[in-house]
Amino acid sequence: MPAVNITLQPRPELDASVDHAIQAIIAGASTGETCNTDLAAGPWDFDTRPGYGPGSSMGDVIPTGSPRQGELPREYREASEAELDRRIRAAKATLGERVVVLGHFYQREEVVIHADYVGDSFQLANAALEHPDAEAIVFCGVHFMAETADLLSRPEQAVILPNLAAGCSMADMADIDQVEECWEQLAEVYGDMDQTDADGLVPVIPVTYMNSSAAIKGFVGRHGGIVCTSSNARTVLEWAFQRGRRVLFFPDQHLGRNTAKAMGVPLEQMPMWNPRKPLGGASVESIEDARVILWHGFCSVHRRFSVEQIDKARAEHPGVRVIVHPECPMEVVDAADEAGSTDYIRKAIEAASEPTTFAIGTEVNLVQRLAAEHPQHEIFCLDPVVCPCSTMYRIHPGYLAWVLEGLVEGEVRNRITVPQDVADPARLALERMLAAKPPAAPAAAWENAS
Repeated sequence: MPAVNITLQPRPELDASVDHAIQAIIAGASTGETCNTDLAAGPWDFDTRPGYGPGSSMGDVIPTGSPRQGELPREYREASEAELDRRIRAAKATLGERVVVLGHFYQREEVVIHADYVGDSFQLANAALEHPDAEAIVFCGVHFMAETADLLSRPEQAVILPNLAAGCSMADMADIDQVEECWEQLAEVYGDMDQTDADGLVPVIPVTYMNSSAAIKGFVGRHGGIVCTSSNARTVLEWAFQRGRRVLFFPDQHLGRNTAKAMGVPLEQMPMWNPRKPLGGASVESIEDARVILWHGFCSVHRRFSVEQIDKARAEHPGVRVIVHPECPMEVVDAADEAGSTDYIRKAIEAASEPTTFAIGTEVNLVQRLAAEHPQHEIFCLDPVVCPCSTMYRIHPGYLAWVLEGLVEGEVRNRITVPQDVADPARLALERMLAAKPPAAPAAAWENAS
């Protein structure tokens, strides 16, 4: 069959800004839908209120005593987008190499454009290490990410979180008191948690996802455990199984279940641990037979994705390539073509040589940015409702300008510091993760036949 020349019609330029999309929806200039009209307001409107704020986590219960952000000065609240952009650039130019700005993939575009590095939480923590001479690291992400940067940076470096209210509902689903209580209850079933069996294995190895507090990472470090990311979860579980009869995995049940299932662990050997119930709501028999004990936690962003959305995408876009994050529920991962970390998703799109239609199951800020960066492809979010991460969205250019101009004036605002007694074991758990090297091949998590 002779080759056919096809002329692709140029696509209209796409706007990478989710905020612009939300403002257009609220103004009636777009037929799109958002999960909460409050997303059009400045996040400072919610800083004094309890809760995670509008967005995907707005229905989650926030722990008592969670950090609150003080009032942002009026000049930053009332400044235009252009004015904030100018002030941020001016402050960065004045500070030069004294400051490094890190931006997570899920940050709004108006913040990402000012980042010296953009990546996932672990990539950004490593990026901070590349600037040992910087006086300050401004981490545009959420609280646990800033804590990790503080763990890995030099003591004299100040790690700054522009908005203290930018927490993480999934990380908050496993607090240190609950985890300590879980460990004690497991010891009642397994006996001495440090005692090895005939195969040289201890009863259980704790594994925490990077998306957890420094206190949880410290617990893991003290009990012979390890940290994982969505990119290296399989490698970390293999490490843990070489040392323990079973794994306690927290806080995200879906990453744990999807990873262990892909490794051949039967679902019946993955009981759920609900910290609000005795023995996690499981039976003694299921705990004894377990290979992976899953914590009852989840990401509210990725829980929004469904098999029905995938079916709709396939019906409306024949040949669509569906890629989802492994924090999605198991049935969504099973129905997708592939599942992988944010970095895997980004690289998969970059590697596609032919124009392709992608349906992506992860946070909308990253999806919309990828669509704008790769106009040769059609890229859309599986969830048609615009609903960003509630806490990532708490970082606004106004806060970034405020902390940067504070540094220009010699004032460190919103510094995040991990206490030494927590930092030492938490750092040990991270070092174990760094030493557990994945295979040299690209870290594709799952490729399904569908």
